[in-house]
Amino acid sequence: MEQARARPIDNIVVCSRLTDGTAVCLRTITPDDADLLRQGIAKLSAEARYLRFFSPAPTMPDAVVERLADVDGHDHIAWGAICTECEGEPAIGAVHAVRHHSDGRVGEYSIAVLDAFHGLGLARMMTAALLVDCLAAGLTMLDIHILSHNRAAARLITAMGARRKLESAGVADYELDVAAGLESLRQDRDFPGVQDVLRQLGAA
Repeated sequence: MEQARARPIDNIVVCSRLTDGTAVCLRTITPDDADLLRQGIAKLSAEARYLRFFSPAPTMPDAVVERLADVDGHDHIAWGAICTECEGEPAIGAVHAVRHHSDGRVGEYSIAVLDAFHGLGLARMMTAALLVDCLAAGLTMLDIHILSHNRAAARLITAMGARRKLESAGVADYELDVAAGLESLRQDRDFPGVQDVLRQLGAA
C-alpha cells in the first residue's frame, strides 16, 4: 500500500454527542493509531470481537492490528471515535473501507463499537464520515460480510439501503451503494449526531 498522503479531511476533527449526551470526537485513523486500535479491540466483549472478527480471541495478532492501522486515505479509508468525557479519552469505535483493487471503485466495509456505546448512534456517525470520505476517494460500492445472527449490524446496513446478496456458512453478504447510503443517513433525523458529522464535513 502506498504511503499515506496529506489530505485536508485528515485535519478535521468532528465533535458531537451521542443520543445519551456523551461527548465524542471523530477523526481519520492513521498508521500511528495502532496502539489505540489494539487497546480498543481488547476492550470489546468476547461476543463483540466474534461478531467483528469472527473470532472471540481476547487479542488480535499483530498482523491484524497492522492491517487495520495501514491506512492511506485512498485504498484504505478509516475513521475512529474518541470519548472525550471518558477518563483517558479512550477509542470507542472504528470503521473501515478497504478497496479491493487499487483504483477500483469497490471496497469492503467493517465497523466495531465498544459494547457500552451500542445503540447510541455512534455507528451511524462514523459511517457517515466514512461514506463522505469514500465518495471523495472514488469508492462507490462497499461489500459487507456479517454473521447471519448479527441483527444489530443488519439493521444498521439495511437502514442505509444495503442489499442482501447471499448467505453461506452462517455469513450474510450485502452490498451498499455509497451515495445511496449517504443520502439515507442525510435523511435520518433520529440521530442528530449524524447531521452534525455531515454538516462539519460539508456534506449536509
